[in-house]
Amino acid sequence: MANKTVKMGGAVSAGEDNDELIDNLKEAQYIRSDLVEQAFRAIDRADYYLEEFRDSAYKDLAWRHGNIHLSAPCIYSEVMEALDLQPGLSFLNLGSGTGYLSTMVGLILGPFGVNHGVELHQDVIEYAYQKLEFFIKTSDSFDRFEFCEPCFVIGNCLEIAPESGQYDRVYCGAGVQREQEDYMKNLLKVGGILVLPLEEKLTKITRTGYNSWETKKIIAVSFAPLVLPKHRDNSKPKAVPLPTMFEVRTLQDLARISIRLTLKKTVAGPGPLPRRRLAHSGERFRRRRVQHRGSTLLSNRYVFMSRLIPGPMDNNNNRSGTDTEEEQEDEEVEEEGNCRVLGDPEEQEEEERREGGALLHEAPVNLLRERILGLPLPELLKMYLLHYREK
Repeated sequence: MANKTVKMGGAVSAGEDNDELIDNLKEAQYIRSDLVEQAFRAIDRADYYLEEFRDSAYKDLAWRHGNIHLSAPCIYSEVMEALDLQPGLSFLNLGSGTGYLSTMVGLILGPFGVNHGVELHQDVIEYAYQKLEFFIKTSDSFDRFEFCEPCFVIGNCLEIAPESGQYDRVYCGAGVQREQEDYMKNLLKVGGILVLPLEEKLTKITRTGYNSWETKKIIAVSFAPLVLPKHRDNSKPKAVPLPTMFEVRTLQDLARISIRLTLKKTVAGPGPLPRRRLAHSGERFRRRRVQHRGSTLLSNRYVFMSRLIPGPMDNNNNRSGTDTEEEQEDEEVEEEGNCRVLGDPEEQEEEERREGGALLHEAPVNLLRERILGLPLPELLKMYLLHYREK
């Protein structure tokens, strides 16, 4: 990967949706690990665009509107892979922007991680919190992971208070010059990893000891430089205080985490599901259907798992016949799906035209939510377990 040059993105083909964009990033070896792939699939990049620009969300290009900025998907892929994220680590995002990267990181860090961001512009922080709230309230991915919610503070990342703690992982989203390198390194714990664009190269720096480092150049990039602090004559620099590194969790909060993890083990399949795809006519989409046939089978597996949740009984304590009817319907759907993959291409194309963009398979059910709602508990306690999410 060291010989790649990526300046403004465009390293991979555009996708029709978030999943196809991730497929392209995987094929080009920008996404190489399952953990990073799951995080990218869990969050739709288009959700972080302004509505009038959503059509450009699945292109491998950077996007900027005023102070709002997103790097190209191939850049974020390399950053996520280089950070080598694990549950429970602490992460600092310098120039946190829309919060897109911080939210993906939070899915991996889990409930006992630390997820902080520093952003220069107040309007961007407000935008990031709006997007974070939208994700928490509406995305089923929130229930497929245990989330480390990011916390953003306003300020210049070159003015972080000296007494602030050090982090396991640090990313800087603006161009860093050689004279700023030591400042960035000092934000790291021993054993920590710093990823930053250093003199036009995306660089990974690992702190191997108190005064020892390993440096690896990843790809050539072009980032806007860090904004230098502005001080009036004889004025004292205003230090940026970071949030508390570790907070004592309440027993109530710990109980919720434990209950949700226990329930997930009873309903969860092998991992987070990919997002649903839309059917489109034409030879290009028929190839995609063959490649992603496993997604349909995975969806059927989740439907099967939902039957482990007890259903209503009749007067003789027998299960109702609903499951049998559902099994027959699922078998018919699976047979139909196989015919679409293996059948005559002309018949497929004609069928797709008649459907006019019908779903390739149904959206997966949020099994954790359904399980919690089915518990014999007071409604207020159920909502607490669901983080008061209405959807």
